[in-house]
Amino acid sequence: MEAPAAWTPEAPWRVGVPGDGGIKGSWWEMLGDPALNDLERRALAGNPSLDGAVARLDQARAQATVAASGLYPSVTLNAGAARERISANRPLNDYGKLNSSTLQYEYSAGFAARWEADVFGRLRRTVESARALVDQSQADLENTRLLLTAELAGDYCSLRELDSEIDVVRQGIGLQRRALEFVVARHDLGAASGLDVSQQQAVLDATATQIELLRNQRAKYEHAIAALVGVPAPAFGIDESLLMAPPPPPPLGVPSDVLERRPDVASAERAMAAANAQIGVARAAYYPSFIMAPGIGVDSRTLSTLFNAPSLLWAFGVQAAEVVFDAHRTDGNVRFAEAGYQASLAHYRQTVLGAFQEVEDGISGLVLLERAAKEAQSAVASSRRLLDLSNDRYAGGLTSYLDVITAQQLLLNNQRQAAQILGQQLVSSVFLVKALGGGYRAPSLASAAANGGRAVAAGGGAAAADRAGVAAAHGGAAGGE
Repeated sequence: MEAPAAWTPEAPWRVGVPGDGGIKGSWWEMLGDPALNDLERRALAGNPSLDGAVARLDQARAQATVAASGLYPSVTLNAGAARERISANRPLNDYGKLNSSTLQYEYSAGFAARWEADVFGRLRRTVESARALVDQSQADLENTRLLLTAELAGDYCSLRELDSEIDVVRQGIGLQRRALEFVVARHDLGAASGLDVSQQQAVLDATATQIELLRNQRAKYEHAIAALVGVPAPAFGIDESLLMAPPPPPPLGVPSDVLERRPDVASAERAMAAANAQIGVARAAYYPSFIMAPGIGVDSRTLSTLFNAPSLLWAFGVQAAEVVFDAHRTDGNVRFAEAGYQASLAHYRQTVLGAFQEVEDGISGLVLLERAAKEAQSAVASSRRLLDLSNDRYAGGLTSYLDVITAQQLLLNNQRQAAQILGQQLVSSVFLVKALGGGYRAPSLASAAANGGRAVAAGGGAAAADRAGVAAAHGGAAGGE
């Protein structure tokens, strides 16, 4: 698949050459939150899905060992001792002589070997497939780790966004409660109507309801984080805290670098290699197999003569087998293997396309969210001025209290929107790192921070999986300012 030469970001994204080279590490430290760092550590130590991925890697390695053993002879040591009685009524070998019953001992010892000559590559292709599956399991483990840390960081940022919203609503309740006290005092003096008091009380009650709804959403994220760190939800809790500032964007790199960084792309490519090797295994059934099975040992009816020269026995031979007729079974196996390869190829191509889509979504999303954040802050400042003006006009008797309530609601909505946008910026940063394959240490982002939070594009990157870049045939500069 031809990789695009560049991303299509808008200004202020620019081309740069950071020196981290895509080093894998604790990328979530870029958020600067000790609580998140502790949760990530606990998740990596106690998440059951990660433990399962480690076990599957161990299985794949063991299977590769089994497959590789077929390339070498197997040698067995046999030893035995028996006392046996031969039947006198057994079938006659010589009709002129009757059989007799005998009772005797038999002692034996020896070595036997078996080795299949891999003339047509069946065993070699089997080993090739098994080793590719080991690499795939390793990439799956890295992908599980990346998905785990990204999902945890995303849920944590969403939880902190709700904490900030709860704090905004709580401040709004305090403001509305003071406004209610002011209106009640005016009502007692006869300067305000009961309608004004009722309107302000209704607004206060509605805002208090929003607090409970936000806490319900927060509890769900808290329970999700508990499952990720491997702790039962009833025994887990996170204290409320406000949102942190958005981090500098991670180094982007040229599009082809993503193929080297992302473990899911590496996994798909290794699955394709394993499926390709299985075609060779299936095709080898068209050709004969050759098995050598030499053996040497001793056999005697008495233990004292077991190791005498006359007790020696040995055998050596080669067995050849060729399928003459199997009702097209081999043909079907070959077609099955070829179809499996085509399916893995399609999955690989789709994984590559998905990788490009996710990164492009993350880039454009962060650009647009940065603009939205600036506009949201301007809206908050404007709504504060509007609320102050409305209060002054109401106190002077120039307007109804409805204008004050409208200004209160506008300020609260704008503050919540600003908190939501900041939360989206954090979540988008997390999932852009995930889309890029993860693995950036916090110090590696210093160059981005020095550029005023603008993203930089790496001229190259270390491979997250050394075979994942087979489709990265093209490279180029990312974007332009």
